[in-house]
Amino acid sequence: MATQLKTPTLVKGARASRTTIALKLGMAVSGILFLGFVLAHMYGNLKAFAGHDAFNEYAEHLREIGEPMLPHEGLLWILRVGLIAALVVHVYCAVVLWRRAARARGTHYVMKKHTGATRASLMMRWGGVTILLFLIWHLLNFTIGKVNVQGGATNDPYNLLVDTFDVWWLTLIYIVAMLALGAHLHHGIWSAAQTLGWTGTAAKRQRAKTVGFVIALIVTVGFSLVPLAVLAGIITK
Repeated sequence: MATQLKTPTLVKGARASRTTIALKLGMAVSGILFLGFVLAHMYGNLKAFAGHDAFNEYAEHLREIGEPMLPHEGLLWILRVGLIAALVVHVYCAVVLWRRAARARGTHYVMKKHTGATRASLMMRWGGVTILLFLIWHLLNFTIGKVNVQGGATNDPYNLLVDTFDVWWLTLIYIVAMLALGAHLHHGIWSAAQTLGWTGTAAKRQRAKTVGFVIALIVTVGFSLVPLAVLAGIITK
């Protein structure tokens, strides 16, 4: 009888465990897709150092890829839709996993015991919120709404970039967001490697941590160079 009474609980626990693994895999795969986009986007941003024409030609080339088989900006919109889908998956998995962890720990435990894991979790959670809010503004600023806070034209990508980062507080917001992104990548790459089974030994764990740190540093510095160069007067119209 005792075994029969425990069976439903065990089955429920096994299902929850499988679902948790699936959610973590969803976060890892969608995170890897975003990382690829981030690195490509960083490369494009650094084109600003080559000057007005080089940057604008690169921006226009992105819109022409796939023509004439695809309409103008066709491939770009396919990529955008794919990234939005990955974003939805990433955020959904993160929220569900956070709620499960919160229920498992209990409110009093979280408040009283500030472990390293708890701090890392909080950093990932609020860092993710910061990145999401920045992403919305970034799309409004450069892609969807094309907002020029200085009142200038918005149909020239290079000039819009310079007008934006010539405003000190916009550059500050951007740098803070890049620091949040770097911290998110540092922990996220390690977490993804662990989920995908790439941290089975001490050497592999150290390698995953090193790779996470190096990529996070490259992304943070790479994205920060252009706005700082604009603010310093190195990149100008």
